[in-house]
Amino acid sequence: MPPAPPPAAPIAHYENFPVASWLCPPHLRAPIAAIYHFARSADDLADEGDATPAQRLAALQDYRQALERACHTAPAPDAPWAPVFVPLAHALARWALPVSLLHDLLDAFVQDVEMTRDARPYTTETQLLDYCRRSANPIGRLLLHLYGVHDSAALAQSDAICTALQLINFWQDPSVDLLRGRNYFPLDWCARFGCWPGREGQVERPELAGTLLAHCTADARQRMAQGAALVHRLPGRAGWELRLVVQGGLRVLEKTERLGARALRERPRLRAWDAPLLLWRALEMRTPSDKGWQKRQ
Repeated sequence: MPPAPPPAAPIAHYENFPVASWLCPPHLRAPIAAIYHFARSADDLADEGDATPAQRLAALQDYRQALERACHTAPAPDAPWAPVFVPLAHALARWALPVSLLHDLLDAFVQDVEMTRDARPYTTETQLLDYCRRSANPIGRLLLHLYGVHDSAALAQSDAICTALQLINFWQDPSVDLLRGRNYFPLDWCARFGCWPGREGQVERPELAGTLLAHCTADARQRMAQGAALVHRLPGRAGWELRLVVQGGLRVLEKTERLGARALRERPRLRAWDAPLLLWRALEMRTPSDKGWQKRQ
C-alpha cells in the first residue's frame, strides 16, 4: 500500500467561513472557527487532491487519533495539523464540546471515501438520511451547544435544517459529484421516477430527471420548513445568521428547480445580486406564528 499523504495544512477557503462572520457573537467566533476548520480539513482529506482511497482512509485515521489526543492536551505547535487541533483543543476544554459529534463527522467522511471507492450508491432514502445525520447534523448540534440551547425541540429543528442544507448541497452539485463517482440520488427515489442519472449527468429521458429533481427539492424544502422556527430561539446575531443560512438554502433550491434536468450538468449558484432578496426574506421571518414567509418562497 502506498504511504499516506502528509497532513494537509488548512487551505485558503477557511477565511470565507460565514458562521464566523460579523453576525456571529464575538465571544463564540474562536470555537466556531475551530469546529469549522476541523470539519473542513477532514473533508479535504476525504475529497481533495489525487490521493488513493487507501491513503485517504489512512490520513483520516491519523486525523481521528489527533482528535483523541486533543481531547486530553493541546498539541505542540509543530504537531501534525497543529493549526487545526491547537484551537480545537482549547475549544474542547473551554466549552466541553461533545466529542462524539466530531467523531460522527469523521465517520461520514470515511463513508464517503469507501462508497466512492466501491462505486456504491445509496439504496434507500433512510440510508441517505443516516449519512446526513452524521455529515451535517453534528455541526448544528455543536453550535446549539455553544449557544446554550439543549432542549429536544431545538435539537430536532436544528437536525431538520442541517439535513435540509446537506440535501440542498447534493441537489446543487450533481454536475460535480457524478463526475467524481458520487451519486447521492437514492435508488428507491430513482426507481419511483424511472430515472437513473449517469456519471456525467446523462439520462435517456430528461423530463424524468426533472421530475426526480423536483421531488428532491420539495423534500429538502419541507425539511427546512420543519426546522425554520429555530431562528427565533437563538439570541441576537446568531438568530440573524441562521435566518440568512435558511434563506440562502431556499434560494439555491429555487435556482435548482428552475434548471430542472439541466441541474445534472449545470451548478446553480448564489450571486451578489441575490443578497438584497435574502436580507428581505430574512426580515420577513418575524415570529414563529407568521407562516406567510413559507408560502412566499
